[in-house]
Amino acid sequence: MIVVVGIGADGMAGLGEISRIELQTATVIYGGERQLKLLDGTVTAERRQWPSPMMPALQTLPLDDRIHIVASGDPLLHGIGGTLIRLYGPERVRIIPHVSAVTLACARMGWNVHDTEVISLVTAPPHLAVRRGGQAIVLSQNGCTPKAVAALLTKHGRGDSEISVLEQLGGPGERRRDGTALQWADDDIDDLNVIAVRYLPDERVTPLPDDVFAHDGQITKQGIRALTLAALKPRPGERLWDVGAGSGSISVEWCRSWPGCSAVAFEHNEQRRGNIESNAEAFGVNIDVRGGAPDQFDGAATPDAIFIGGGLTHPGLLDACLEKLPTGGRLVANVVTAESESILVQSYSHLKGDFKRFQLYHGEPLGAFTGWRPRHPVTQWTVTK
Repeated sequence: MIVVVGIGADGMAGLGEISRIELQTATVIYGGERQLKLLDGTVTAERRQWPSPMMPALQTLPLDDRIHIVASGDPLLHGIGGTLIRLYGPERVRIIPHVSAVTLACARMGWNVHDTEVISLVTAPPHLAVRRGGQAIVLSQNGCTPKAVAALLTKHGRGDSEISVLEQLGGPGERRRDGTALQWADDDIDDLNVIAVRYLPDERVTPLPDDVFAHDGQITKQGIRALTLAALKPRPGERLWDVGAGSGSISVEWCRSWPGCSAVAFEHNEQRRGNIESNAEAFGVNIDVRGGAPDQFDGAATPDAIFIGGGLTHPGLLDACLEKLPTGGRLVANVVTAESESILVQSYSHLKGDFKRFQLYHGEPLGAFTGWRPRHPVTQWTVTK
């Protein structure tokens, strides 16, 4: 049996009776350096600090005896608890949680926990904390994280966002500092900190308007983008391959659709790859940007769905996409040229699926009246493997 005991910055003094008894009767306790230092003299067990990387040690824990692990706060909130349960099963892991840093931070801010997003930057890049509205508790990697997040928010038009950095939450050295992203300049931040952010201005909309993306004209326009996302049917935690990604607008919308969604964008044009990276940063999403398809397919994480927005006439591209798509995966292809459409006609005749054409019109002045100007029709083929 593995017993995971959560502990706060106040150490043993903040633990309940059950947690104290578990630690005081343990023979071996594993944990990080900071957590092990919080244990006092009443804990006589051998203390073993996690190596780096930690995963091999977790996979080889000696389960002959009762093992104890000390972890920060609630081990099931972006902590070690979930990893241990995945490795050994819930019947072999007992979790004794402490009050999490997220709950403490919300209490200090006067925020409802259920109204607050939780973002972990412990092992993730800072741009994943960029949002266009709402509020979040951001778990920092170290004392440099608040300044990095503030700089990114300012860069992407969220400089008015209100930031509170909460250090050593629940401990005797607890401290809070407030400001805005634009004004933030503090460097002497304790490594043990979380960031409370209220994102301003609040501009949460779906789907996103075209003008919020960096692009050179190669972008799936808003109306077709909404229809394409409906065809792709994203689900929580799924991965998209965006082939001929252009600006990456489909990838961005996919990643924003559900928690845990990610994308791999394939684009041969270097300037457009830069636009994709800029858009991923601006919207705080996880996009792996690669070179042109299908040359860059090898090594990319397996997709749940593939969108082809460009390059369909490249010899072998469609066949390569279908080959990489796992059974049950969805493929959606949009085309505007007769040459590309002929390829989809042949594919539809062999593999079936759904075959549609969309024609959008834009109203504009016509003399003293209003007339309709058509945009290029888009032919769309959708198939499940």
